[in-house]
Amino acid sequence: MVSSDSTTLVNENWIIEQAAAELKLRTASARNALELLDEGATIPFISRYRKEVTGNLDEEQLRQLEKRVTYLRQLSRRKQEIVASIEQQGKLTAELKAAIEKAVILQEIEDLYLPYRPKRHTRATAAREKGLEPLANLILSQKTFNGKPGDYAAKFINPEKGVDSGETALSGARDIVAEQVAEDANLRRELRQLFLKQASFSAMLAKGAKDEEGKYQQYYDYAEPVAKIPPHRILAINRGESEEALKVNLALPPGVAEKAAAYNYPADSRCIFRTELETAIADSLKRLLIPSLQNEVRAALTEQAEAHAIKIFAANLRQLLLQPPLRGMAVLGIDPGFRTGCKVAVIDTTGKPIANLNIYPHEPKNDWEGSKKILLELTKRFKVNVFAIGNGTASRETEMLVAEVIAACPEPKPSYVIVSEAGASVYSASELARKEFPDLDVTQRGNISIARRLQDPLAELVKVEPKAIGVGLYQHDVDQKTLGQTLDAVVESCVNYVGVNLNTASSALLRYVSGINRKVADSIVTYRETKGSFKTRRELLKVPGLGEKAFEQAAGFLKIPDGTNPLDNTFVHPESYEAATKLLSLVGLGNSKATTLPSAVAVKEFRSKLKSVDEIARQLGVGALTLSDILDDLEKPGRDPRDELPKPILRNDVLKLQDLKPGMVLKGTVRNVIDFGAFVDIGLKQDGLVHITEMSNRFIKHPLDVVQVGQIIEVKVLGIDEKRGRVSLSMKLP
Repeated sequence: MVSSDSTTLVNENWIIEQAAAELKLRTASARNALELLDEGATIPFISRYRKEVTGNLDEEQLRQLEKRVTYLRQLSRRKQEIVASIEQQGKLTAELKAAIEKAVILQEIEDLYLPYRPKRHTRATAAREKGLEPLANLILSQKTFNGKPGDYAAKFINPEKGVDSGETALSGARDIVAEQVAEDANLRRELRQLFLKQASFSAMLAKGAKDEEGKYQQYYDYAEPVAKIPPHRILAINRGESEEALKVNLALPPGVAEKAAAYNYPADSRCIFRTELETAIADSLKRLLIPSLQNEVRAALTEQAEAHAIKIFAANLRQLLLQPPLRGMAVLGIDPGFRTGCKVAVIDTTGKPIANLNIYPHEPKNDWEGSKKILLELTKRFKVNVFAIGNGTASRETEMLVAEVIAACPEPKPSYVIVSEAGASVYSASELARKEFPDLDVTQRGNISIARRLQDPLAELVKVEPKAIGVGLYQHDVDQKTLGQTLDAVVESCVNYVGVNLNTASSALLRYVSGINRKVADSIVTYRETKGSFKTRRELLKVPGLGEKAFEQAAGFLKIPDGTNPLDNTFVHPESYEAATKLLSLVGLGNSKATTLPSAVAVKEFRSKLKSVDEIARQLGVGALTLSDILDDLEKPGRDPRDELPKPILRNDVLKLQDLKPGMVLKGTVRNVIDFGAFVDIGLKQDGLVHITEMSNRFIKHPLDVVQVGQIIEVKVLGIDEKRGRVSLSMKLP
């Protein structure tokens, strides 16, 4: 990581120290973590297995560190490029170089570089070519008190260069002054801050625009201070503008920009060029500076809003992926539809499809009784425990059909769950789906995905592009590259947090395991299919393309429930097996080959008697944090952290909109959390909305402070809008 180049060395040291200071981390911890990242270690691996090295930095801290260091490295490279460019022009001063080196924000150095940046042919460059810069300097200096502007301007008349009069000369000089004012780093910084603190953001219906659905009705006559506008409104207005429905403006209060410019470029009442300076400043503000800063500030606001939206999306996605699986249940999945029918799939307790067909209970065929008979037969034949109904078109009608089927079933009756089918169609048409089900039509794959999402949400949802899962707002409006990278990191984090069964995981799931890429994941599956199940983790080294480095990164997250070594079914890393085996001997229930693991009671008893973790850790040759993790894993081998969460609400009968009454208290599942509230599934086709003001009796900054996707909550019905199918809910219960 450290280059022999002394300049690079100084920059890298500064980068690490700066990032550590900003994130309130120990410099040594940041440096060690960066070395591991630069060597190719993944964040889940570092967070889990290198705690002593990093001072126990968690995943979030490591991701923030990686992001900030990437930015600062880019900043450092850009500083070097800018200094070299200005130096090449012969215009680099010690003061300017110091200002560039001191900057910690990219915008700051770009402001400093602006006057020296090679630019297209402007009015100012044309004026300089005509030799009018000395006249511009006279205007700027404000130190000429005798004579008339025309007398000085006459000296610059040169018909050959297109300066045929004194006024032409003054006009060109004003252009130079206007550009210099517009490129003044201090003034730009001051005005930028004024925009962020005092500007107003406004929108109105664009001339000739047609917003027939009234999507942007609230913005037809809208104005709000920039300092107060929430991120989701920025994105909504941006979308309205891009669809040419809205006309948007960003403006400072009258006189604010003029006052700031006059302060930075004071005009002397005694100077004969006072009017020229004031005219040039007014031109600079109107033609150059204000439009430029409006674009900059809007871009900054959009970037902040997008970052916020991506953060919310990521938080929602994590909770969705970590929903508890319904193990050991046969599931009947239904992808509802009208004209094309409902696609039905039954999967056994292992997720294997054992039936796949279509029924046509709705228009135009209306084979309700025939469809009901088929579902009853499937339920009895395959001992179906639960129905998974997709929440798309015809979901409500299909739910009623399933309720009738359940009512006709003998005890114990199955239940049903409405499952989000977001991304199911994307998966159905994917290369992965074609490989999994080559003999099935694209329309017959989505129902299998819907059913499997109930059995194991994480294992199934990793097959879908994360942004298609639909647990956010404006995901199609934000920077797609950043969104993709952020959501991929969330999936990676979740997969490694839960761990993966090496002998059953799909290639789509394996590729998110630390150290494993798509090609190696495919190789693991191929090896498994040809050689049989893995018996030990070390056998992974026989997989083509999987070397020692990948093994180090991946092994601890890949579990083998029925392997020859019980430690292979824990998060204990193979590098710690020797220490774990010694520990088993200390506990009293292990042996040198670690063929058995102690009971949870024995481990708890051992921990309760431990007087010095550090002393035992030294005996075992590991750190105290690693020892603590080993004890956790021995206490709960094969643990899936999702199992500790509440299972989804299983329903037996349909709740109709007409059944609702204000004041009713119901249980529901949070489906999506956005800036202004949360959508909750209470058993209706449409989710109800709990507005942020109805989430708590105390002030809350964001709904995520109170609820998360998948959480089961009690809500009270506030109001029902039958015409629009909307229900407003409250979490403020008596």
